Amino acid sequence: MHRRIIAPGTLAAASLLLAIPASAASYTPGAPGIGDPYYPSYGNGGYDVSHYDLRLQYQPKTDELQGTATIQARTTQDLSSFDLDFLLDVSEVRVNGAKAAFTTSDQHELVVTPKTPLAKGTPVTIVVRYSGVPSAKSAYGFTSWHRTPDGGVAANEPEAAWWWFPSNDHPTDKATYDVSVAVPDGTQAISNGTLQSTSSKLGWTRYNWRQNKPQATYLATLALGRFDITTGTSDGGVPVVNAYSKDLGDNDGAARASVERTGELVDWLSGYFGPYPFSSAGGYVPNTTTGYALETQGRVYYSPRQFANGSNTSVVVHELAHQWYGDYVSVKGWKDIWINEGFARYAQWLWSEHEGEGTAQELADYVYASHPADDAFWTVKPGDPGPDEQFSGAVYDRGALAIQALRNEIGDDAFFAVLKGWPKEHAYGNASVADFQRYAEQVSGKPLSALFDTWLFQPSKPAAPAVRALVKTGTPVARPKSWKKIEATNDVHGH
Repeated sequence: MHRRIIAPGTLAAASLLLAIPASAASYTPGAPGIGDPYYPSYGNGGYDVSHYDLRLQYQPKTDELQGTATIQARTTQDLSSFDLDFLLDVSEVRVNGAKAAFTTSDQHELVVTPKTPLAKGTPVTIVVRYSGVPSAKSAYGFTSWHRTPDGGVAANEPEAAWWWFPSNDHPTDKATYDVSVAVPDGTQAISNGTLQSTSSKLGWTRYNWRQNKPQATYLATLALGRFDITTGTSDGGVPVVNAYSKDLGDNDGAARASVERTGELVDWLSGYFGPYPFSSAGGYVPNTTTGYALETQGRVYYSPRQFANGSNTSVVVHELAHQWYGDYVSVKGWKDIWINEGFARYAQWLWSEHEGEGTAQELADYVYASHPADDAFWTVKPGDPGPDEQFSGAVYDRGALAIQALRNEIGDDAFFAVLKGWPKEHAYGNASVADFQRYAEQVSGKPLSALFDTWLFQPSKPAAPAVRALVKTGTPVARPKSWKKIEATNDVHGH
């Protein structure tokens, strides 16, 4: 161990320097974006959030939402001002107890100027009082707030928070949540995590939800309406909460036949990915007109259209797989979306294999053969698809092909060790495609750069490997029995 000798008086001088405030020139505004090239204005610089406490009141007849958000954060630079991503109307902002000036900028930026500048490393409590009609707000020509006949729902990717709470809206700034919502008696409020308590007063019922594990902002969800709620526990001990709008009509039975298998499927996926990482599991099916499902953490959002043609456990497998690949370990940047969607799609292939409806290899053969070399499918690069193709079917299907190619290259023992070890390696954090490649190389002991480049980054159809081959171009391949259900999940997550 190297020991440094400190001259007499040095410690006292250092303490004096630390006590001197930084010069005014060192305090600068936090960046209005976190630095993601796909979405330059999403997220914000200058601080990290650790907890959101949201106290809300919602009137379903008018879609009016009132709220007070208390945000616990810590500065990462000397801040003269900072941004929050938000759309509703703000009446007051306080920073560390003092009223702060605020204004709006761009399409979704709330710019806050504290009464006193904030030094780097300072704990900060931010209180924002607000109200508005979320369904009346849009940004960039879309909304992430879905009005329903009896209420509303916040669920979208890559952004949903702006319509119901101010936030640092990027997956790299995860936080825990307390969400308390008052609604008229007879209406229910559903959010992430576990229901801590309910109380009633003067015709209103308040629901108090807690998410005690780090959660990305787009994975926070809120559903307000009239639901039939079921509860239970999986054989593995995971609490399960599911909810269904009372007016789903013809889709009700198929939705229940699918989503009520959540506990069984969580336990099954745990065999591949490791212990379930959150305090509860479940899903909800509101009466919305959207087509997609979304892996909102521990409380998956499903459009009723996912069950319009009958039950579909495959889509439930897809969204539950995201609890490990996407939620437990989230992307470092949105270009890393393959880690979310490729592995969730591959989980569907594993479920197909489990159900005897087509092996993962047979599905890979079918996908490979279904797209000729001149198909635009092959021009999408799953490892960096670009914002316009982020939720392209190629990210899902070519992404799963890449995973099967990896399995063939490193063998089942190493492959399944990677599947289970990866979530634990980056538990409750963020990681990139490059991180995943390094981890797979570490576990398998094989160089994999050529394989990853071929399957994830080249805008062309890879040649069929000679060993355990994906079929050669033009070879007829029978469609696996599971394909219709897998294909039915192809409604993208986006707007």
